[in-house]
Amino acid sequence: MLSPVGDNPGMTLSTPPAGAPRTLGVEEEVILLEPETLSPVDVADEVIAELTHLDTSMSFITHEYLRAQVEFSSPVLTDADAADRVVREFRRAMGQAAERRGLIAASVGTPPGPGRSGTAAGERYVRFDTELGAMRPDHQIQGLHVHVAIRSRDEGVAVMRALRPWLAPLIALSANSPRMAGVDTGFASWRTIVGRRFTTASVPPIFADATDYDRRVRALVGMGTTFDTASLAWMMRLAERWPTVELRVFDAQLTADETVALALLARALVETAAAGELPHAEAASHAELVDASVWHAARHGLEDGLVDPATGSQAPAWVVVERMLGAARPALVAAGDAERVDAYVEHVRAVGNGAHRQREALADGAAALGRLLRATFTA
Repeated sequence: MLSPVGDNPGMTLSTPPAGAPRTLGVEEEVILLEPETLSPVDVADEVIAELTHLDTSMSFITHEYLRAQVEFSSPVLTDADAADRVVREFRRAMGQAAERRGLIAASVGTPPGPGRSGTAAGERYVRFDTELGAMRPDHQIQGLHVHVAIRSRDEGVAVMRALRPWLAPLIALSANSPRMAGVDTGFASWRTIVGRRFTTASVPPIFADATDYDRRVRALVGMGTTFDTASLAWMMRLAERWPTVELRVFDAQLTADETVALALLARALVETAAAGELPHAEAASHAELVDASVWHAARHGLEDGLVDPATGSQAPAWVVVERMLGAARPALVAAGDAERVDAYVEHVRAVGNGAHRQREALADGAAALGRLLRATFTA
């Protein structure tokens, strides 16, 4: 979301050599909740102070915009096993720290219970808070961000251009924010809708090349919440410190398996896009259709149709998801990630995305949802 120093310093990805799997990095945002009400509890600084003294391979743990939030940034990752290990190490330590305080560490796109978290300390956050105005009470969101190495910024711009029509199916698959402040929003990903309110929001525009990207981004600095180039809130952007494209489209995920699988899928899609092998119809790239598709996916998740980027027309959600996975399969197989991503997709097909599971648990009361959040965080 909004790092205190712009891009997180805990990750240093390098340009991948030709033919090698692209390196990647994972950033997870977690919120601390009171078990009975599922309301945010502002003790993140205390938890972070404890976690930074742990002897683990965690790269960087810090606070985020909210006093109830903790953000984890992985070290540079080359394979699924490494990603799985560091994400689980963080979640295990974070879960234990929360339990010692009688709290739940939850990986959800929005806090499901009533109450709101305060703004974390720091001039950058205070400035952001002030700029939000009446939007401030709704800005209680957690995301999963995935960095994937690129070989040049021009390649990164081309990747972003190719991925634009595929953001909606990624939202539908990963939606995990149906509730906000104790109310069912009616959306599968309310975090997506909240994020559309920023100065730079939702789907990035089409850029001709890196020079065009840099020129147009510089013109945005100083406008609203875009304090600098690290404040861009698009669903994907080029990182400033590292040679990566950063996918910011995902809600925070219930389980480590989902976090890792989506990171691997993101890497495969970047590889496929860079090779020019992501199918798309010209109509599917039109700004108005891409933007409407994102809204529709955030509203309905996998429970309605999606725009098929290959045809530009609507199709059943799972047809579009399967087309996306089919396009990414060669890259998944080449990196050895196909089995893990397939297992994730079959799990979502069987039990639903996070939004569906949250609603299903809540049918038995807030305590049942709390048990789901606690169990899935460290599962």
